[in-house]
Amino acid sequence: MTSLRIAEIFGPTIQGEGALIGEPTVFVRTGGCDYRCAWCDSMHAVDPALRHTWAAMSTDAVWSEITRLSGGKPLTISLSGGNPAIQDFTALIALGQTAGYRFACETQGSVARPWFAALDTLVLSPKPPSSGEKVNWTTFSACVGAASGAGQVVLKIVIFDDVDYAWARDVADRYPSLPLYLQPGNPEVDPAVAVAPQALSDRLLWLVDKVMADGWFAPRVLPQLHVLLWGNKRGV
Repeated sequence: MTSLRIAEIFGPTIQGEGALIGEPTVFVRTGGCDYRCAWCDSMHAVDPALRHTWAAMSTDAVWSEITRLSGGKPLTISLSGGNPAIQDFTALIALGQTAGYRFACETQGSVARPWFAALDTLVLSPKPPSSGEKVNWTTFSACVGAASGAGQVVLKIVIFDDVDYAWARDVADRYPSLPLYLQPGNPEVDPAVAVAPQALSDRLLWLVDKVMADGWFAPRVLPQLHVLLWGNKRGV
C-alpha cells in the first residue's frame, strides 16, 4: 500500500482562495516540495529539516482521518502542500469519490501525474518571478494535458509586484482557454507576526486598479480570504 508523507490534515474549514473560495473543505497537506519559493507560507510542509514532523500514512489512514473530521458527510478534499503532485493519490481519490467526496489539488505544475484526470478541480499555480523559481513550460503543459478529463482545470497566480503582473499576462496568453484567478501575495508569512488586514486590502485594491485600468477583464481578482480571517495561523 502506498505510504503518503503528510504534514497535516485539518478542517472542515473554507477554501480561502481560487476557484473554490468559500467552499467547505478538508485539507490534506503533504510534506515535501521541489520548489523553494522566497515567500512560501507553508515552510512546515516544505523544509526537509522539518521532515521529522511529517507522518507516513497509508491511504486508509488518511481516509479515516478525513471521514472523522467531516463526520462522514461528503465535501471537498483539497490536496495541497508542499507539492502534492510528488506523491500518488490515485487510491485516495478513488476511495473518496466512491463515497461522494470531491477532490481538488493545487500544484505549481512541475510534475505531471495521471491521477490529475480523476480530479474534480485541478488548480495550476505557476510561480511568478518574485518566487525566485522558474517555470518549465513544457512540464507545465504536460500537467494541463494530464488533467484532460478532470472536472475543471484553472490557473491561479499570486501577484506581488509589477513584474509579476506583467508575467501573469504572458501566462494568460499562453493558456487562454484556462480560467484565471489572480490574488495579491501576502508578504508577511511568519506565523508569529500578526497580519494587518488593511495592508492586505490595500494590496488587493492595487491589483484591482491595475486590472481595471488595463481593461483586462479575463481574470477574477480575489483576496486570500483565509489570511484575512486567520492571518498566518496553521490548520484553518
